[in-house]
Amino acid sequence: MRLDPFTCVLILVVALASLFPCEGEVAVWFGLLTKLAVALLFFMHGAKLSRQNLLSGLGHWRLHLVVMVSTFVLFPLLGLLLTPLVPQWLNPAIYLGFLYLCALPATVQSAIAFTSLAGGNVSAAVCSASASSILGIFLSPILVGLMIDVQGAEVDTWHSIQAIMVQLMLPFVVGHLSRPLIGRWVDSHRPLIGKLDQSSILLVVYVAFSEAVVQGIWHRVGWYDLGSIVLLSCVLLAMVLGWNVWISRRLGFCRADEITIVFCGSKKSLANGVPMANVMFPAASVGVMVLPLMIFHQIQLMVCAVLARRYREQEAVPQVSSQTE
Repeated sequence: MRLDPFTCVLILVVALASLFPCEGEVAVWFGLLTKLAVALLFFMHGAKLSRQNLLSGLGHWRLHLVVMVSTFVLFPLLGLLLTPLVPQWLNPAIYLGFLYLCALPATVQSAIAFTSLAGGNVSAAVCSASASSILGIFLSPILVGLMIDVQGAEVDTWHSIQAIMVQLMLPFVVGHLSRPLIGRWVDSHRPLIGKLDQSSILLVVYVAFSEAVVQGIWHRVGWYDLGSIVLLSCVLLAMVLGWNVWISRRLGFCRADEITIVFCGSKKSLANGVPMANVMFPAASVGVMVLPLMIFHQIQLMVCAVLARRYREQEAVPQVSSQTE
């Protein structure tokens, strides 16, 4: 139960933006650099996606269906159930950030890593997490538009989809089509590409929070709001994890498939969520919109790390017993 190093760097970047926000002409240049960084980020996402690994797990359609329902149906429904808390108990701006969080696709790297650590079905996890990431480019803007419209706010869904197609989906497709040419280099330099991905996210966060600070984010968001985000993130994650365990056992999935459903169906992607927010929302509101996502991201890593070790320990117990006998 320790802080993820990348999350610590994110906190430092938010602090830097709060103390030294980029403004004026500098902010314009940083904005252009951010668009290039996001395009590179999704280009590399496409280049890293192995079609062979993706196709190898397609046979587990029931598993993928459960994961997609958890990601794109259960999460949004739980988000909408928080509506009675607004505005007496929950800041409306923070609530919109939770709705955005609930509409996002699953992570890829951490879902696969935790599935592998816990002894789950890794090939199905690769397929499910990758498919969720791709579908999220189309589904997330639609879900965000539908949920925020319910709250009386306005989001230009069609404009968001167009912007995402041009700024995110196009680089992703070009990257994936380029894999036959650069795939070997990409696979052999994954640590370097991982650093490039993280740098792109940090840049987007710095620019987003700089604009938010200029617009007075810390006058609208206080310690009570941060505590509310932590509490609701824990409750939301606990409910989704509990549902995934229950439904996978109810439907008769084996232990390895249950592990895959638990970890692929409970994650929300920071790598996709921050750039998408930068495309979908006005610059002044991006910082508030991604704040719940940043906190939820850290909580999901901490909880799932403990859960993965617990699955692994439970798997090892029968082996030890049988050797003793």
